[in-house]
Amino acid sequence: MTDLHVYSPEPDELAYTFGGRAPVRRLRPGDALEVYTEDCFGGRVTGVDTLPTQVVEFPFLNPVSGPFHVEGAAPGDTLALHFVSLQPARDWAVSSTFPHFGALTSTSHTATLQPPLEERVWIYDLAGGVARFSARNSDFVVDLPLDPMHGTVGVAPAAFEARMTITPDAHGGNMDTPELRAGVTAYFGVNVDGALFALGDGHARQGHGEVSGVAVECAMRTTLIVELLKGVPTPWPRLESDEHLMSTGSARPLEDAYRISQHDLVTWVAGLTGLDELDALQLVSQAGEAPVGNVCDTNYTMVAKVAKRYLRGARAYDGVHARLRERAATMGA
Repeated sequence: MTDLHVYSPEPDELAYTFGGRAPVRRLRPGDALEVYTEDCFGGRVTGVDTLPTQVVEFPFLNPVSGPFHVEGAAPGDTLALHFVSLQPARDWAVSSTFPHFGALTSTSHTATLQPPLEERVWIYDLAGGVARFSARNSDFVVDLPLDPMHGTVGVAPAAFEARMTITPDAHGGNMDTPELRAGVTAYFGVNVDGALFALGDGHARQGHGEVSGVAVECAMRTTLIVELLKGVPTPWPRLESDEHLMSTGSARPLEDAYRISQHDLVTWVAGLTGLDELDALQLVSQAGEAPVGNVCDTNYTMVAKVAKRYLRGARAYDGVHARLRERAATMGA
C-alpha cells in the first residue's frame, strides 16, 4: 500500500543546501508527494518597487522544500521522481535583473570595470494559461504560454558534503532546464542512505539559458511519485519524457557541461541499444539536440537530448517511466 504525503513548509523550514539537513518526511518507494515550494526570493519580492537586494539576504536565496528520506535508498541506487503536475500557487510571478548576476553583466568571476546592470523587477500576471509580460518603460504587453517547471531538484551529495541550492552538479541542484516539467521522470544517483531529495525554484516559464539569471519565478504546488531502482547507478541526472531521453551536465566552462551531458547520453544510448560507443556517438551526433539549462549559476548546465523513436524500442530503466505515467493518469494527470 502506498500513501499520498502532503507537505507545505513554514518559512523557517525552508532549506538552502542539498545535504547537511535532517529529513522533514519519510517516504516509501511508490508513494506520492504533494509539496508546496516557494519562489527563489522566498516570496519577499511582491512588487516592482521591492528590489531583491533590499529584502533578500545572501545566502538565503533559492529555497527548497525537503529533504525527503526514501526508505531503502542506498548509495548505488537510482531515485526516480515522476512529476505528475506543477501548478503555480499564486496568480502572479516575479522576475528581475540582479546586480552582478546573469549572462550579460560582469560578475565576481568575470570581473570588468563597467557598473552592474540596473536592478529592475517585473511582475507577471498568471491567468488563463499565460504569463503576461508588461514592459517597464513602454506600453508593450505580450502573453507568454505558461510552461511550469522546477529549476532546482536534487539529492544529497556524497561524502558528507553540503552544496548550496544555487549550485548544480552531479547531485542535481539548480539545473534550470525547462525540460523538467509535468509528465517527465527525473533520475538521480543516490549518494547517501535515504537519498534525501529536495525541490524548489518553481518557474511559470523560462527561456533556455535563463539569460537574465532570473526566470518567471513563482511559488508552486507540485505532485510527484517516488520510485526506487535498486542497484542501478546513474552518474548524472537524467530526464525521460514520453518522446525523449535526456542527460544533464553541470560544470564550468560551458563546453565541459556540454561534454558531460553528451558523454552521458552517448554511453546511455550505447547501453540501451547494444551499439558500440562510436556507433552511438554517430547516432547522437546526427539525431541529438542540446538545449541549454542555465549559463548564469556557479556551474552551468547543458542537456543532451535524443528522440526515443530513433532507439528502436530500447527501454530506459526497464520501462519505469511508462509505468509511472500510467499511475499518474489514475491521479487525474
